[in-house]
Amino acid sequence: MPTSAELFAKARTLIPGGVNSPVRACKSVGRDPLFIARAAGSKLFTVDGDELVDFVMSWGPMLLGHAHPGVTETARTAMLKGASYGAPCPAEVAMAEAVVAAVPGIEMVRMVNSGTEATMSALRLARGVTGKSAVVKFEGCYHGHGDAFLAAAGSGVATFGIPGTPGVPEDTVRHTLTAPYNDLDAVAALFEASGDIAAVIVEPVAGNMGLVLPAPGFLEGLRDLTAKHGALLIFDEVITGFRVAYGGAQSVFGIDPDLTCLGKIIGGGFPVGAYGGKRRFMQRISPEGDIYQAGTLSGNPVAMAAGLATLLALSKADYAGLAARTQSFATALADILRAKGLPVTLNRIASILTLFFTDQPVTDFASAKTSDSALYARFYGHMRAHGVNLAPSGFECAFTSFAHTDADLDKTLAAARSFAG
Repeated sequence: MPTSAELFAKARTLIPGGVNSPVRACKSVGRDPLFIARAAGSKLFTVDGDELVDFVMSWGPMLLGHAHPGVTETARTAMLKGASYGAPCPAEVAMAEAVVAAVPGIEMVRMVNSGTEATMSALRLARGVTGKSAVVKFEGCYHGHGDAFLAAAGSGVATFGIPGTPGVPEDTVRHTLTAPYNDLDAVAALFEASGDIAAVIVEPVAGNMGLVLPAPGFLEGLRDLTAKHGALLIFDEVITGFRVAYGGAQSVFGIDPDLTCLGKIIGGGFPVGAYGGKRRFMQRISPEGDIYQAGTLSGNPVAMAAGLATLLALSKADYAGLAARTQSFATALADILRAKGLPVTLNRIASILTLFFTDQPVTDFASAKTSDSALYARFYGHMRAHGVNLAPSGFECAFTSFAHTDADLDKTLAAARSFAG
């Protein structure tokens, strides 16, 4: 098998940047990407023969671990019956039933193929039911690469420091209003200045500028403001759904959004997304209503089967136990780095964490950007060399899983102890 270096060199002649999603290129951390041959449990195995403890976990969804036997066998069985029908199948009804039962704010749900497709569709629905055009999003929050969401976006856009809107018509961008995360006054001012706001879209726990928790009262305030001004509140739970809790972040914080976007985890590793919400809104979607959205691969039988197996396993999982293990591990990791005289701020919820290399609290995108990117790049390179896979960007999260063992966590802490800074 060709090495990672050989594959990357060839890929750069065939694929823009040599990768099919920008952050994978590892440019911000000064490395070339590793090409993965296979994954199992908490581990990645590269084409070069290296084994790494994985804290990216396909950017979050592999909460059960890679190649979970129950999920893998279920997907294999479904595949033998046909990879795609372009027609309804029993598994999509069962999946819809499981999602509606689990997520408090969802009364009806439509399956799609990615988180980006979910957020784009939810915004179209919000605009359709309100008759308004503008959307409020938060600086540093990433809701996929739809035109309306690339203004002041986080994640890969933040990593590469690009404006986020080349190729997007000015007429589209003018309908996107931005505010700092955790700043209710700024959102209130936007509503006072405009009567054309269809929706506020928010990550209830921000995960695309690194992990940033909502301040007390922030989500409640958004619920009040949107209700007062006749706008819809959209929760983007593509990262948090079924990860921070089986019912998502909305079940943790007790907020009732109008629409919810899901992705990643509900496919058990297969490409999938979903958007759902209150029945009175979802009934406006074609063919029941007048707002159009479609997709040949939506409700794909293999993805639905794998997703159902994932949700069944998660419904019985010890979320509290994993959260406690993650808290202990994250605290130990932060303490090791602080003992070296490095500035570290730890943000964590459930099995998600980010170590920011800054000595100030991180509560929004501006404070997240005070993290020392050069120091993170050195830390990333050191950890990768010692068999630990972290996100190749300081604006991403680390994820633990039910597959991570004490030995995995101990190996990671030992690698951190040898970091020179």
